[in-house]
Amino acid sequence: MKRRTVIGGLGAAVAVPAVATFVNNEAIAGSATVGGLVFDKDAYTKLTTTITTDAGEKSVTYHFYKAITYVTNPVDEKYQSLNVSVPVEIDGTAVDATRAPILFANSVGGYMPSSVADATGIGGGGMTGVPGGGTGEVASGGNAQVDGQGEMVSNAKLALAAGYVVVEPGARGRTLVDSSGTYYGTAPAAIVDLKAAVRYVRFNKGRIPGDTDRIVSSGTSAGGALSALLGASGDSPLYAEYLTALGAADASDAIFASGDWCPITDLEHADMAYEWNWGANKLSSGSLVDQTVSKDLSTAFTEYQASLKLRARGFGALTARNLDDYLLETYLQPAATKYLDSLSESARSTYLAANTFITWAGGKATFTWADFLTHVGARKKDTPAFDAFDLSAGENNLFGTGTTEARHFTLYSLRHEGSGSARLASDLPEKLTLMNPMPFIAKQNPSRAKHWWIRVGTKDSDTSLSVVGNLAASLEQLGDDVNAAMYWDSGHGANDDAADFITWIAKVTGYKARAKAK
Repeated sequence: MKRRTVIGGLGAAVAVPAVATFVNNEAIAGSATVGGLVFDKDAYTKLTTTITTDAGEKSVTYHFYKAITYVTNPVDEKYQSLNVSVPVEIDGTAVDATRAPILFANSVGGYMPSSVADATGIGGGGMTGVPGGGTGEVASGGNAQVDGQGEMVSNAKLALAAGYVVVEPGARGRTLVDSSGTYYGTAPAAIVDLKAAVRYVRFNKGRIPGDTDRIVSSGTSAGGALSALLGASGDSPLYAEYLTALGAADASDAIFASGDWCPITDLEHADMAYEWNWGANKLSSGSLVDQTVSKDLSTAFTEYQASLKLRARGFGALTARNLDDYLLETYLQPAATKYLDSLSESARSTYLAANTFITWAGGKATFTWADFLTHVGARKKDTPAFDAFDLSAGENNLFGTGTTEARHFTLYSLRHEGSGSARLASDLPEKLTLMNPMPFIAKQNPSRAKHWWIRVGTKDSDTSLSVVGNLAASLEQLGDDVNAAMYWDSGHGANDDAADFITWIAKVTGYKARAKAK
């Protein structure tokens, strides 16, 4: 794979593409990027696979386009390439995917590098560059996740079986380092790459199969955060310099809808939110975290939450004082109710006997926030959870730069370890914004996605449950179509209603599958 010189973590601009004029989100022919970024509709391998769905097994024959470099000036083609899978026959019936929605399924986990270059079929990409070697289990397999029965589930494969086109993009990640010791996948590389991949798809409208105006992203954990960021920041000029340096296509990077599972996002406020949520919970060792630090951060969350100026029907302003009640009544109790309602009477009685903190009456589950926290048990992370004092967290590496592997990105951690008047590096405020969907939502970005699918498990203590709550509330406040829910007793990476997500895509895009005309 080709590797270019990097400057400050970005590809050197060997050849800056010409600026093009946009017509309906497409570039007028004549741009310097046209020749190198034209999709070759004949460059596919015909494959057949069996995919297990809620309706049983489906035999799917599809055209597989492998390892297409999506920029003209790549830093590392192993990561800056994408795969495209187009269904042509399902259970012996020819299908026409010309106008099918496109699932844009990233496999990013932990803000690590993600590559599809070695995939031999759909769902073959995954997270790479894990410290110590290996690949990421949950993040691998074409956006694979775990369902309510503990089985692996792939949105990409389910989408293909539904007749959708599936694009699986690779992206640079935080651990990539070249021979000179320069880190070239730190922020904002991952989101820039994903935007460039979207631009490639949209640039090839009419050439690439599928409806390029109906791109639906999906991702889990850090990939969920990036999916949310794709949805929130469509066509933002803040990324223009980075995209130009890569030779990204002259097209829109806005997407139609965003599917986000357990998004690890809003990182500059994540330590505060984590302590507000899980501060009273012990670690798996049985010990409490530093309570002074925990209380400092939890107190700081009060001001941040107020700054969001969020409101919800029946609650008024969402503050640190009533956010627990909001999460309880909007997500947690409904999640428990749905779970208990799905059980047989015998299984429900057994569960309730083992979890006496739940009151089951009139077909609804109720409980207190304090009892819920006790039920979850051990928190996953120490404090601070994201900007670790010793720079050991993955997010410290995410905001590394040049030959510096890791940096503090919050004033609290920076000043705890150094001077009380220390200031963040001058490049960090912009990079933090570029990695966070919330500022784009706050500014009501007109090119944001207007349809959102947001999910998290109730036992997921990889981040605060307030992250999902605030993300959904901020979008609902703008009038967007938001389908947000929590999975009762599920942990990080859960996808307990994958089939519903596939159905939702058809609903919001207005798509009706059709057989191919003979």
